[in-house]
Amino acid sequence: MKTADEIIKTLTLEEKAALLSGKDFWHTVGYEDKGVAEMMMSDGPHGLRKQADAGDNLGVNDSIEAVCFPSAAGTAASFDRELLFKMGETLGEECRAENVAVLLGPAVNMKRSPLCGRNFEYFSEDPYLAGELAASYINGVQSKGVGTSIKHFAVNSQEKHRMTVSSEVDERTLREIYLPAFETAVKKAQPATVMCAYNKVNGTYCSENSYLLNDILRKEWGFKGFVVSDWGAVNDRVKGVQAGNDLEMPSSFGITTKKLIAAVKEGRLDESFIDTACRRIIDAAQELNHKDSGGYIFDREADHKKAVDIAAQTMVLLKNNGILPLKKGAKVAFVGEYAKTPRYQGGGSSHINAHKITGALEAAGDSVTYSEGFAKKDSELDAKKAAQAIELAKQSDVVVIFAGLSDSIESEGFDRKNMDLPPCQNELIQKIAQVNPNVVVVLQNGSPVKMPWLDSAAAVLESYLGGEGMGEAQVSLLFGERNPCAKLAETFPLSEDDIPCKGNFPGGTNTVEYREGIFIGYRYYDTAKKDVLFPFGYGLSYTTFEYSDISVSPKSSDGKTDITVSMKVKNTGDVDGAEIVQLYVSKQSSEIIRAEQELKGFEKVYLKAGEEKELSFTLNPRAFSFYDVYKKDWSIEGGEYLIKIGASSRDIRLIDTVSLDGEEINVPYTKDEMRAYYEADVSNISDRQFELLLGRRIAPADKKIDKLTVDNTFEDSQTTKWGGRIVKLIKFFMSRTDGGMGNSEMMVAATLETPLRTTIAMSQGIMSERMAELLVNVLNGEKTGSSTLKLIGEAIKIPFRGK
Repeated sequence: MKTADEIIKTLTLEEKAALLSGKDFWHTVGYEDKGVAEMMMSDGPHGLRKQADAGDNLGVNDSIEAVCFPSAAGTAASFDRELLFKMGETLGEECRAENVAVLLGPAVNMKRSPLCGRNFEYFSEDPYLAGELAASYINGVQSKGVGTSIKHFAVNSQEKHRMTVSSEVDERTLREIYLPAFETAVKKAQPATVMCAYNKVNGTYCSENSYLLNDILRKEWGFKGFVVSDWGAVNDRVKGVQAGNDLEMPSSFGITTKKLIAAVKEGRLDESFIDTACRRIIDAAQELNHKDSGGYIFDREADHKKAVDIAAQTMVLLKNNGILPLKKGAKVAFVGEYAKTPRYQGGGSSHINAHKITGALEAAGDSVTYSEGFAKKDSELDAKKAAQAIELAKQSDVVVIFAGLSDSIESEGFDRKNMDLPPCQNELIQKIAQVNPNVVVVLQNGSPVKMPWLDSAAAVLESYLGGEGMGEAQVSLLFGERNPCAKLAETFPLSEDDIPCKGNFPGGTNTVEYREGIFIGYRYYDTAKKDVLFPFGYGLSYTTFEYSDISVSPKSSDGKTDITVSMKVKNTGDVDGAEIVQLYVSKQSSEIIRAEQELKGFEKVYLKAGEEKELSFTLNPRAFSFYDVYKKDWSIEGGEYLIKIGASSRDIRLIDTVSLDGEEINVPYTKDEMRAYYEADVSNISDRQFELLLGRRIAPADKKIDKLTVDNTFEDSQTTKWGGRIVKLIKFFMSRTDGGMGNSEMMVAATLETPLRTTIAMSQGIMSERMAELLVNVLNGEKTGSSTLKLIGEAIKIPFRGK
């Protein structure tokens, strides 16, 4: 086999430039006669969303029938590295059977706010947990000779204006919160590709951000694969190639290829940049393309059973007064349409054409009775449905109410308005609890919700979006065939008012300020001593566990060697079960801004009733470090650290100490200047304090638009004569299609917020640059020789989708 360098020498400039853009929506360019095979990519991360090989240039038709596994919100709750590896193995085998070279996932963006519409696809609010699980998943997939594409790099924690907004974040927060999950995955698993995000970071698009793609990703972390743009994320292709963005997806149909060629010929781009990008793509193509399936078969029935098993390990028991598991012979009623037709996945590019969907009602069979009570689409309570459900509740021993969020409430493409369940669901839960105290609420949602009925419920089971086997898994847990073993990988706050970024989410049209700094999730709630509905790491079991015998060795260190922590955990109940033991590190009397504690270790251990095991954790120097913006490196602050072992961030069972030698600490501000940060009072961060954190002046929150260009969106144009009309037409047409993404709301939001330059790329040859220019002229009120109505009609037919 020829090396990449040997192949590159045989390619013309035109051929090399073409290799840096997709062949179509899903395939890379190949030159079989010269030893370059094309690669097919497919959406993931929790199932194979493979589009037909032909006839779907826009990528919006139904994908092949596949198995839908639980989404990342649930798999993260497993805290189980081995489980993620095995799930990855299965997905890798499915990809091999379908000749897919790269699976687009996992997604490791931080859950900055529970209102982010895509949180169901992200692991956690904690970067250590997200990184560990992502690395396991990647290693599982890639063990089968299939590549992964970890995404979305970086600081992409919202859907609103995701195509254009700049995430304004200080260097320490960037390094400690928003980059470590990517870093861990790269160092421990070397994903074949990294997908750069749509947004800007500190004013520079991720697709042309050399600091992220070259300095950090490649030089610091040692990433060896290629960088692919999110679909339509390219802004300036020449700058992107110079910055290390190797592959543009989808195909630009020659538009950016011509720009790269011209830039080389005019001396604006050294051809070596193109050669470097080609080398990375060719290396991947040679490694990931297989001439046959390798004997792998996509056994959908077998993989469905795996999906059920995984789902049962991702559901979190939040409350139980002893009513669960349900007793044999009890008269059990199921209420809510979600019992019959579950919401088992999220809307958007990860939407799977599921092989076999089993609801809890079907799984339970004749052992339960049923009343709809409310439909998924209902907002207000239907009196007749409610009355029937209440009457059934009176006749039953236990009522299990299946509640949740629909795709129209949370999805890729738009953020949630609040943390509420639909009013009809909250109201019916309360009404039924008044006639029957034995109410069990089973939730189906991708992110935290408020629970005004919590005191009235006997038990609550958080199912998240559990994949196509969700119903079977729910029933196995409710009736005690399995013991719940998952814990929350995110905090459930009491309300939207408690979210640390509440005043800065989703920001303005130009920027979103990460003004809260390092204080996201439990880092904020635990430091600020804020009451929460359920804390990070929390989850119940049908048995109990006892922690004992913590030991830290050595007890003092120079800060350059590893620390070993051991402890024992015992199943003190009469049911076999699994416990997730968490290790937190806490610095005492810190001179820098620090969170109360940070997760630095976790282990899931299976124990038979009465069984005891010893666990051991290894803490390297990084576990005690903070990012020193002066040194531009990690430093350890000397002094005493607490080693905390707990069942959650708020349930610490064991504490020991270790003393570390430190380094000279550089703090670019005084405690008085930054009092709000030192006290985690993030709702009162002044402009001056945020500027001190950033090390620069604050950028304007909203963009000033004097004249529309192809960098503007349809939303930007809505105040103009034709822009307002186009927006109305988009809302009309897009609200009538889900584009294969699960809901029309995403299609509306995404189309309105997509820059016209991106629409050109996503149209796959339907919209030309000339057409876009004419459209901009129309929106700016300039007369053109083209038919305005025809032009507008062609433009709004182009559906947008993202990865």
